[in-house]
Amino acid sequence: MQGFRRLNVWEKAHELTLEVYKATARFPKEELYALTSQLKRAASSVAANIAEGCGRGSDADFSRFLLIAMGSASELEYHLLLARDLNFLSETDYQRLDTAATEVKRMLASLIHKTRGRAAAG
Repeated sequence: MQGFRRLNVWEKAHELTLEVYKATARFPKEELYALTSQLKRAASSVAANIAEGCGRGSDADFSRFLLIAMGSASELEYHLLLARDLNFLSETDYQRLDTAATEVKRMLASLIHKTRGRAAAG
């Protein structure tokens, strides 16, 4: 397995996590242990699962962690929508973050497909 820092999808997921942290810094303080925490955990889970999967010994394991990252990215999409609907995120910030999350999911889907093909062949 290659180092996770070399994967474009990990880099995009990490950038998205940093942006989520910046955006949630402006959330109401009473949300610190609720939606703020959920958003941060979902975002960081995407990049963390990509990294953990890279540390595993097989394409099958890597693919499984990529699927977990995909689930976290979907969770992030919902929490972003909720934050927007609660007026914690502006429409502009929501669109920017949601577009980035969608791009990460697209990249994950492509890598999952590629990795599954290698696992089946090998």
